[in-house]
Amino acid sequence: MRILITNDDGFHAEGLDICAKIARILSDDVWIVAPEFDQSGAAHSLTLNDPLRLRQVDERRFAVRGTPTDCIIMGARHLLKDQPPDLVLAGVNRGRNAGEDVFYSGTIAGAMEGTVLGIPSLALSQVYRSRNGRAPYWQTSMHFAPDIIRRVLAEGIPRDVLVNINFPDCPPEQVKGIAVTALGRRRQERLHIDQRSDGRGNPYYWIAYMRQSFVKADNGTDLAALDEHCVAVTPLKLDMTDDPYLTRLAALFAE
Repeated sequence: MRILITNDDGFHAEGLDICAKIARILSDDVWIVAPEFDQSGAAHSLTLNDPLRLRQVDERRFAVRGTPTDCIIMGARHLLKDQPPDLVLAGVNRGRNAGEDVFYSGTIAGAMEGTVLGIPSLALSQVYRSRNGRAPYWQTSMHFAPDIIRRVLAEGIPRDVLVNINFPDCPPEQVKGIAVTALGRRRQERLHIDQRSDGRGNPYYWIAYMRQSFVKADNGTDLAALDEHCVAVTPLKLDMTDDPYLTRLAALFAE
């Protein structure tokens, strides 16, 4: 099995090495094509107005000056065009990609692009609260990912579906199980604009996350599963058509 790996935290991220270790448990034919620099929040973007720079760092290991989507295309359509990958793994992301995160995440986008190209694809993320001052529990991803991936592949992933896996913020022995979940929703006021001034008094801005009190997530969602220290496995579809509203609109505009 040929595995293509990318991420959005960048080529030097520790989670990329964790993902490679997971992949090598499954196969000895592992290729890494990852962004040269951090692309967190890049979503499913393409680099169209600048050239892509490809740098070989080691055998089967490349850095691309571009987005995770660029990396998957570079890997599948250029580097491995004569023998395309059988599996795409994106991650392991440093931090969760649950709820609305999936719309912004370059990790999800890497798996999504693999799915667009017809390759079975999974996104892997290790939940991590950066304010607590400790390292992510990478051992939790390492412990659970290989078996989950094997089981999902044995079952088969439908075309135009990717599998999003989030590992909870706890050591492996504290994980309470594996939950198959729907996509959750957070309160929308969590994002805000943080305005500051530079040394010359000119304003600049950060998109920032506002600290919020705990609110219980809806049962059956990825957010609820992670709060309960479960691994969250969420299938995501490329087809975002809302069929009930499509039917209503069709009736509205019917002649």
